[in-house]
Amino acid sequence: MVDRTLEIQEGVQSNIAANEWMNWLGMNSTGFVMNSTRIHYPFEMCTSSWVSWLFNPARSEITSLDSGNIDDILNNADVALVNFYADWCRFSQMLHPIFEEASNVIKEEYPEKNQVVFARVDCDQHSDIAQRYRISKYPTLKLFRNGMMMKREYRGQRSVTAIADYIRQQKSNPIREVQDLEEISSLDRSRRNIIGYFEQKDSDNYRTFERVANILHDDCVFLSAFGAISKAERFSGDNVIYKPPGENAPDMVYLGSLTNFDLIYAWTQDKCVPLVREITFENGEELTEEGLPFLILFHMKDDLESLEKFQQEVARQLIGEKGTINFLHADCDKFRHPLLHIQKTPADCPVIAIDSFRHMYVFPDFSDLSVPGKLKQFVLDLHSGKLHREFHHGPDPTDVAPGQPIQDLASSPPESSFQKLAPSEHRYTLLREKDEL
Repeated sequence: MVDRTLEIQEGVQSNIAANEWMNWLGMNSTGFVMNSTRIHYPFEMCTSSWVSWLFNPARSEITSLDSGNIDDILNNADVALVNFYADWCRFSQMLHPIFEEASNVIKEEYPEKNQVVFARVDCDQHSDIAQRYRISKYPTLKLFRNGMMMKREYRGQRSVTAIADYIRQQKSNPIREVQDLEEISSLDRSRRNIIGYFEQKDSDNYRTFERVANILHDDCVFLSAFGAISKAERFSGDNVIYKPPGENAPDMVYLGSLTNFDLIYAWTQDKCVPLVREITFENGEELTEEGLPFLILFHMKDDLESLEKFQQEVARQLIGEKGTINFLHADCDKFRHPLLHIQKTPADCPVIAIDSFRHMYVFPDFSDLSVPGKLKQFVLDLHSGKLHREFHHGPDPTDVAPGQPIQDLASSPPESSFQKLAPSEHRYTLLREKDEL
């Protein structure tokens, strides 16, 4: 692909400012070179290609989805990338030519029907489909495998190269085949490993295992062994085990039917997706868009003891709150800015805080983490509005000991820091706002 250039003539207003182009493309400040008259984009997209597409649309096989065909098309597609858009949204308009050109590129590499499907949904005409998939911004690119929507949508750069590379990655084999069981003993035990031992590759058991791996390969490492290599681990038939993180952590064996996709998927997801997840700058947008407040442990990267305590107490006290708040941990050094919002530094870590996307609230004392019910009450106080109320109006009278004067401790809580990781208005047309907590 050749680099294309967007000319900005002196004295002529550009429709889209340079920084908006950068944000829309998903580029950082090093993604392009700029001078006073010209911006060089190292990607296959510019205003000229957009205008050209409007008048000379490229031939491509983009399937338009509606309520009558969506299930049939998606269910029969190995991989489908669906563009949820609105014609009035300028970001959607800008994506159309790129999406179509990426479709053309991929079609040449995967020509067989249903190997890869590029599709689109006009959310104005089909609001029922938009509601079904909880579309909250335009454009949204969602990936489907055999009709099942993947949790992680496409959030990468909006260029032909980036989208095509993403599809190639999705089509690559997510399972590493081992040639000797000695390879298992040298696995990286900081990762979550799922290992399948099968008599043969051409089997229903392995095909089900492969379907699961295609969905969860971002969360676990998947490995397989066949025939004579795997025989020692198949004393009672084909076998799937989970090796959790930690050198001394015991293996866990899957005991259900290996051809029951729903059963093995649920078991594997439970093992691969931890209750307490790490937040990074790479997954921050995805996590904020889940719409749940954050309960975050800030800890030094090598402080695994505090992380283990936090994980244990979350499992012990808060398992019932799993659908109401996200349990996360963050590297103190990488997330210095949120710490500053709550008047903390890495030297104060470990620190526990809640970010409601409006305000941040600090758990008073990390040493109280193991006090029965203490962490749970902190979360319940968020849901009841008590944390927000007390920040604005001081402690509730019921929390003051008899005879003790009520002090005016009202203050403004620190503003949310993690809301800045949410989808940007320079990249999407946002359709909703979260209520204040």
